[in-house]
Amino acid sequence: MKIAVDCRMIGSGGIGTYISELIPWFLKKNQCMLLGTHEQCMSFLRRENVEFCYCDTPPFSLDEMFSFPKDILGQINHCDVFYTPYCNIPGGISIPIYATIHDVVFLDMKGLTSLSGKIARKWFYQRAVNLSRKIFTVSEFSKSRILHTLSCKKPVIVGYNGIPSWISEPSETIPEKNDTILFVGNIKPHKGLHTLLQAFRKVHDEGLPARLVIAGNAENFRTGDSETLREIRSVPEGSITFTGKISNEKLKMLYMQSNLLVQPSLYEGFGIPPLEALSCKTNVIMSDIPVFHEIYDGFPVIFFKCGDSNDLAVKITQQYNALPPQAFPDRYSYKNTADILMKAMEGKK
Repeated sequence: MKIAVDCRMIGSGGIGTYISELIPWFLKKNQCMLLGTHEQCMSFLRRENVEFCYCDTPPFSLDEMFSFPKDILGQINHCDVFYTPYCNIPGGISIPIYATIHDVVFLDMKGLTSLSGKIARKWFYQRAVNLSRKIFTVSEFSKSRILHTLSCKKPVIVGYNGIPSWISEPSETIPEKNDTILFVGNIKPHKGLHTLLQAFRKVHDEGLPARLVIAGNAENFRTGDSETLREIRSVPEGSITFTGKISNEKLKMLYMQSNLLVQPSLYEGFGIPPLEALSCKTNVIMSDIPVFHEIYDGFPVIFFKCGDSNDLAVKITQQYNALPPQAFPDRYSYKNTADILMKAMEGKK
């Protein structure tokens, strides 16, 4: 089987990691034509069973849907199937299409986007469903929300996220813990950072010798997110650090150095930072939302009541100096997910 793989989301956060981790497993059993820029394809240049179709047409653009380059479409349509790790699909593809929809958070949660933004996103999600033979997603929770919010008669197949290769590679040095509470993720309202900031102020006022490190940019806050900005300004100066955009190597070091990772999300499709933190032997506190109970059942994590900063403050104090986690279930891998996706694209169950 020859798979045309859309790589144009490489470098775009979690979706970029997802497709970058799947491609090596695709290449072990199939020929692949990778669609993306030179930079996005660079890490696969020395792989076997691969060819490249360089393309700088942006995802989610009018050009993508209505005037995608004909020469590139010709190369795509000479493959057996087309796979995209998200819901953007070029117009003019005549071979079977498969897409991953990670979540439908913009349809489920109010306040993340305008009404017009919500309508546009639903249009892209529905278009992906309509054009695809099968839809993939990353949790049973996301599957249930896709079926609830979209008109979908196609099979929806769950293939979980895994531990990224840059996390699982052995480290030359193991740093000591350095009195850090870590938050990893974007700063949109559904990530629950507001709850963490309230809890952090409480434990800081009670004398916990911790600083909060936010792996993200302070300037990314939306103008309307005044409540979270007030929480940041209410804690002593210097107790919160924003890393800005950092490399995988730096993020792994932060995981290893931190006493705790806190994942206070109100909504997720999967939620991979806790899995990364556990792999770096860092304890995890997370909100008790349904998807986290699905994904992390049986894992050495602590749940707190979603949105309850008092409960989170208590759990932070209790777990701050706890012994690091050792073993956890070997449940998730991108190899397993790639096998699920490839079988589905081959028409197997």
